[in-house]
Amino acid sequence: MTTAKQPSELKSHIGYQLRCISNAVSHSFAQKLSKHEVTVAEWVILREMYANNESTSPGMIAEFTGLTRGAVSKLIDRLVRKKLVSRSEAKADRRFQQIKLLPIAEELVPKLAAIADENDHHFFSVLSTVEQENLMEILIKLTEIHKLKTNPIE
Repeated sequence: MTTAKQPSELKSHIGYQLRCISNAVSHSFAQKLSKHEVTVAEWVILREMYANNESTSPGMIAEFTGLTRGAVSKLIDRLVRKKLVSRSEAKADRRFQQIKLLPIAEELVPKLAAIADENDHHFFSVLSTVEQENLMEILIKLTEIHKLKTNPIE
C-alpha cells in the first residue's frame, strides 16, 4: 500500500505570502487615499498622466497602464466628475479625446506620491536597504519574465 503525499501547507506558498503582504499594503494605501477621495485605480491614472506631463488620450492611458479602454473610460469619467481631469474632443476628429490633468490634480499627485512612499516605508522599513533592493530586483525580474504589464489597481 502506498502512502499518499500530503498536500503542501497553504502558508508554504510564496504566492500566498506575497498576497498577504500585497493585500495589507494595498488596503492601507487605499484607506489613506480615500481621505483625499481618490481610489487606487484613479491614483494609477493620475500618476501616469503626471509622469507624461502633457495632455494625452484615453488610448494612450490604456497603453501605459495596461488597463482596457473601457476601464480607462470609466476612470476618466470619475476623474472628470471630481474635477481632477479635463476632457476635450479634437476639432478634426470628434472621436478623438484629449485628457489633461487640471491644476488641482497637478498639486495633488505629489501629495499622493508622498502617501505611497510613507505606506511603503511603513511596511518595508523593517528590511535593510539591501533587502529592499533585492526584493525589488526579484519582483521586477518576475514581472519582466512573465510579461506582466497591467498596473495593479485593486
